[in-house]
Order: sequence, then C-alpha cells, then structure tokens
Amino acid sequence: MMNKEPTAVYVCPVDHTPLATADAQLITRVNRAIAAGRVKNVAGRLVDQPLGGGLLREDHAWLYPIREGIPVLLADEAIPLDQIGL
Repeated sequence: MMNKEPTAVYVCPVDHTPLATADAQLITRVNRAIAAGRVKNVAGRLVDQPLGGGLLREDHAWLYPIREGIPVLLADEAIPLDQIGL
C-alpha cells in the first residue's frame, strides 16, 4: 500500500482533479467484485487481478489501480466505480 502523503501530487489524467488514496474498505469491495468477474476498466477489458491499492478520483467515479506499489495513471486502466454499486 502506498503512503498517503505523496498522493497530493497525483491528479486524474482526464479531468486533472486530485486523487486520494482509497481506503482499505473500498479496495476490499473492489477486489471482491474482481474475484466475482464483475469489473471492467474504462477500456472495457475485464479486470482479473486483485488490486494492491488504488487512487480515487475526487468525484469518486473512477479508481486508478495501484499494482505492485506503482500507480497506473492511464485513463483506459481506470475502474468506473458505478459498476460496483458504490
């Protein structure tokens, strides 16, 4: 999991709003949905690997995955949270 301090420099590559570290509860819910095969990224590809963490967009619409401690700030890799029922 990433330290919360450095996230102040991260912004969404699409709308340039700040990103914040997602809490453990949200990551758990997303990972359960991933395990159930219900999560697609913005590009429409099925997400099949659990997340180690995530960066949440200010409007809480998208979650950018953190994989192996590295934030993946590519718009196509973002996970729309509306499909998870949040």
